[in-house]
Amino acid sequence: MDFTFNGWGLKFAANYDNLVTRRLFQKRVFKSPLKTLNFVLEGGSIESNGDGILLTNTQCLLEENRNPEFSKDEIEERLKRYLKVKEVIFLNHGFLEGDDTDSHIDTLARFVSKDTIAYVKCEDEEDIHFKELKKMEEELKKLPFNLIPLPFVKPKFYEGERLPATYANFLFINNAVLVPTYNDENDEKAIKIFEKLFPKRDVIGIDSTILIREHGSIHCATMHSFKKL
Repeated sequence: MDFTFNGWGLKFAANYDNLVTRRLFQKRVFKSPLKTLNFVLEGGSIESNGDGILLTNTQCLLEENRNPEFSKDEIEERLKRYLKVKEVIFLNHGFLEGDDTDSHIDTLARFVSKDTIAYVKCEDEEDIHFKELKKMEEELKKLPFNLIPLPFVKPKFYEGERLPATYANFLFINNAVLVPTYNDENDEKAIKIFEKLFPKRDVIGIDSTILIREHGSIHCATMHSFKKL
């Protein structure tokens, strides 16, 4: 399926990005037929538990420049039909300052197994994120999943702008989990949490201090990789 990408809600030009999938099929990289869809969907905006449940949020999927012609119910119906999932869970809260994506779920809350979600938690009541992430946590607590809070990255800045650094942007690879680190006092704490979650996988910290300057981390840069929980 060839979904439409429009530069995170028309923030950036995306005409060349939209050629990539079609070019790959023209080169016969894939043998299955290509279906181009008039539906804006970004890899980082959805998260699956691999067992029929999709997690996303209204801030991104209902943003006025993505799919304005579709209602929330219509978007949900299409996600179920296109991705063959049974249930779509929408969160209504959560954001990271400096994020261009309108709160991609892969920066906020991620499945670490079919029944467990790891999510970012802000403890500093003076931080701009505290209230909104607290509301997100309250939403998550109403869901039938185990919850694992991840520590919050201390404010990181580049050229006067706060960066959306988050440990939720980890990546599954074969037999390992790559965890972004930011030369932060909570890096070690985050690594230990992932080691406890994945005792049979190597947990590898990846210095993402340069990568995050582009407003995304490891999963953002590699979100089309397949994962097996």
